Amino acid sequence: MLDRSRPYSRSPRDLRPGPTAASTGHYWLMRRDLTLPRRPVIWPEALHEVPFNAENAPAVHRLLALGTQHGGGRVADLTTWLNAFERDPEFDRALCFVVEDPLGVVGVAQCWTSAFIRNLVVHPRVQGRGVGSALLARVFEAFAQRNEGHVDLKVMESNLTARRLYERVGMHYVQRSELEPR
Repeated sequence: MLDRSRPYSRSPRDLRPGPTAASTGHYWLMRRDLTLPRRPVIWPEALHEVPFNAENAPAVHRLLALGTQHGGGRVADLTTWLNAFERDPEFDRALCFVVEDPLGVVGVAQCWTSAFIRNLVVHPRVQGRGVGSALLARVFEAFAQRNEGHVDLKVMESNLTARRLYERVGMHYVQRSELEPR
């Protein structure tokens, strides 16, 4: 387990996968230092943030499930997932950021109270429009307001698109780990 009490500092020996590293058996822990300057939250045209609530929860869950098909990870069934917001201290409805367009939910970043991004998914119909960057800026803003020093996430080494996004928003590689068999 990482010691969250010590801030991660960059050094010339920064970890970084090679440009073609794409193992399906490994993932990376990445971190964003929140003491560094942050970008403002700017939603792409026709998109807006909405509160996570009972009405949009099924659509949010469907998008999270879609994301696990492409980016790895897991999401529990809808009932178990919703119940976690009431029973698990890591789950907080205020840390589930939802973005909609006129057709419905197109982006979600579900975070844990420990300053960890559990899932970030952008619907394929709006990918490449800056939704992921805006969601991450929103997450960084929220955790900075909570006086966190950094935000972490895990990303599959083979998910090159996500890794490039995280690098662009200032996240750095902290640790490479092997997947545990399911």
